[in-house]
Amino acid sequence: MTTDRQIRNIAVGLLVRDGHVLAEEYPPIPGHHRFVRAIGGGIEFGERAEQAVRREFAEELGVQLETTRLLGVSENIFQILDSPGHQVVHLFAVRCRELADLPLDGRRPMLDHEATVGWYALEDLAREAPPFYPAGALDAALRLHDTPETGH
Repeated sequence: MTTDRQIRNIAVGLLVRDGHVLAEEYPPIPGHHRFVRAIGGGIEFGERAEQAVRREFAEELGVQLETTRLLGVSENIFQILDSPGHQVVHLFAVRCRELADLPLDGRRPMLDHEATVGWYALEDLAREAPPFYPAGALDAALRLHDTPETGH
């Protein structure tokens, strides 16, 4: 997160399986609630969004994505503690056999920061138990769940 009041372009990947989405959970911080976030991060200058989501999964989880498919773009304006944020979010359906094989009750550590990845039930996320960010990610994950013939 930046505090320079700039719009940040990010790319995130959604892997949906058996009514669950793979997401990263951030440890609670004083003054802010627990939440989970779609896996991904910033798009670097000169990098396409699809390249960024592949790079982020490699950096954060040490995996290569087999396929990616752009689902849409959303905008996320938010506040964490006293810091405002503004993101343009590229949402991708992704496929990665190694991650899809993670047990539904399993956890996997992130390689580049103190968070873990695990499966979260879409019905729990729809009740914001816990909240799922960024904006638009839950709707996209629900659409993926409702269309299993896509293979994602």
